[in-house]
Amino acid sequence: MSFLTARPYLQKLLVHRLAGIALLSLIGSVPVTSASERWSVKLDGRVRFYQATELGVVVTGTEKSLYAIDGESGDILWRRENERLVETDVAPVPGTDILLLSIEDDNKTRMEAADLVTGETLWRSNKVRGSVMQMALDQNHNLLAAVFVRDARGKVGDTLKRKAVIHLFDLGAGRELWRRELESEIEMMSTVWSDNDDVAFTLDNYRAPVFLDGRLHLFYEGLTSLDVQTGKDRKREKFRVNEEGLALTEADPVADERAIYLSGRGRVRAISRRTGEEIWQTKDLGLTPETILTSQVLFVRTGGQFTRLRDGETVERGPYGVSAIDVDNGKLLWRYEGADKGITNLALPDAATILVADRDDLIVIDASTGKRRSKAAHKVEKAAFLLLNEREEAVVGGRNEIAAFDFATGQNVWRSRHNPPGRGLLRTVAAVGARAASLYFRYGATATTAFRGVRVLNTISSLRWSGLAAHVTLPSLTSMASNYSREYVADRFSSFGLLSHAREVPTIRTPRIPRPSVDVEDRLLERLDPAHQLERLSRFLWRRQRLATLRGDWMYFYTELPKGNGLLGVNVNTGVAERAVSLSDLDERFISDEAAKLLYTARSNRLLAYALNERE
Repeated sequence: MSFLTARPYLQKLLVHRLAGIALLSLIGSVPVTSASERWSVKLDGRVRFYQATELGVVVTGTEKSLYAIDGESGDILWRRENERLVETDVAPVPGTDILLLSIEDDNKTRMEAADLVTGETLWRSNKVRGSVMQMALDQNHNLLAAVFVRDARGKVGDTLKRKAVIHLFDLGAGRELWRRELESEIEMMSTVWSDNDDVAFTLDNYRAPVFLDGRLHLFYEGLTSLDVQTGKDRKREKFRVNEEGLALTEADPVADERAIYLSGRGRVRAISRRTGEEIWQTKDLGLTPETILTSQVLFVRTGGQFTRLRDGETVERGPYGVSAIDVDNGKLLWRYEGADKGITNLALPDAATILVADRDDLIVIDASTGKRRSKAAHKVEKAAFLLLNEREEAVVGGRNEIAAFDFATGQNVWRSRHNPPGRGLLRTVAAVGARAASLYFRYGATATTAFRGVRVLNTISSLRWSGLAAHVTLPSLTSMASNYSREYVADRFSSFGLLSHAREVPTIRTPRIPRPSVDVEDRLLERLDPAHQLERLSRFLWRRQRLATLRGDWMYFYTELPKGNGLLGVNVNTGVAERAVSLSDLDERFISDEAAKLLYTARSNRLLAYALNERE
């Protein structure tokens, strides 16, 4: 009995399987006393890259093949032999089960949309050239805007500029609707900072495109608004993005029912969603990397810590402060300029209070007047981010330390400091440390812990993807805390491959299209009976449901442990070190999966998983 012929039986079984998995997740696991390797899988060559996906599938590339591995069990789901891809050739489409692949054969390139679960090609296009850099998905209409760049490799330290091309696809029909090439070359950002002469470059230093009101907004050459139906300009304003060669110096767009709010050249603008015309524009405020929209006021942070494109160093740029803007007319209500260097992201514990930290102090600001109520010395070295934990304490953090405060009294509640290992290459230790600290911001933590008791507005609902989610290329924790995880996972999910048969009703019914033949080996699901197929598929879906509501509670530090170097996980609510994974040769590309409570790392031709929820 095949999967398709057994579909009615399997759909009835799906509910029971999901309920069983939910019960097991509530029961939890029995804690053990030491960190352990959960699984290890040997592949056909040295591991070149590995990426986690929403479904818990770890996409892994070697020198010879592309693999999909079940992140919980380590089972190989499928393998595509002779696919010698690099990380920027592979991109999971957010909110779907589609994996985009940029493949080169005989000096010809093509793009394939593959089923993430089976490896089967759903459709392909021979009109696309280059690697996928960023994406935006309109789930209401099954539209995917993908940004491609060709020959995006170079030497660290060099200024690499390329022209980007935007393609709009109908995901259901598998066809291209239009393409648009940017007029000028734009500066790109290295994925790593090393002495290698041949590294991948990305567009992680720009905001990803946004679908809104029948327009596609782009932020590479300033502001460009394209008509979704035709790809033609509806609005265009050119200005330099990423001032002074820094990454993400302009804020991510936010919107309410009337307008979309953008920043550029130090000014904040309100653009009418109905007409596309400018409603108001502020004066020059300086670099504006963060905006927070409430019902009446737009709060803007100016200045901060940014990643420098040429060498990956974190640098500070001012003026440093916070401004409040009336959303109706753009009037500047107040401006706080008492912050010093090293200003962090903003946090709003309630409607009347704004918190921010600078190099020396945790600062409490009255949200209605902009007056400072109080400040307290935090003594956190190189403070870079601020969050609110479940106890409504303000947690100030840096690369090696976090400290919690009662912001009403300024009292230091707890402090946890863990220095990096004393041995090892400085650049490698720094890269691993930045990677470890960034894990917290992967799971929507900022969106849920920076704003409590405040209705933060943003009606932008299109899903967006940037390679930043996979590469973690930004050493600046301030940029990560401000923007990194706002669109990590949405509640809605659109399936186009095998998973669509395991769900009772697809989000949008799409026509069946002929699928190109492709050589996919080691297909695990073909070797399973229908009941076990459904159990595996149900686990993918359940895992994604958990991920959509997951909030990380642990900040990780790369430090010395009793059994060697490794990662130490500190609970941001208590300051207690509750997790530890000893790995003396930790790969600096490691990734975590809080839903599965696993850490993935590579060693030569092996991909390995270690338990995260354990303590030495």
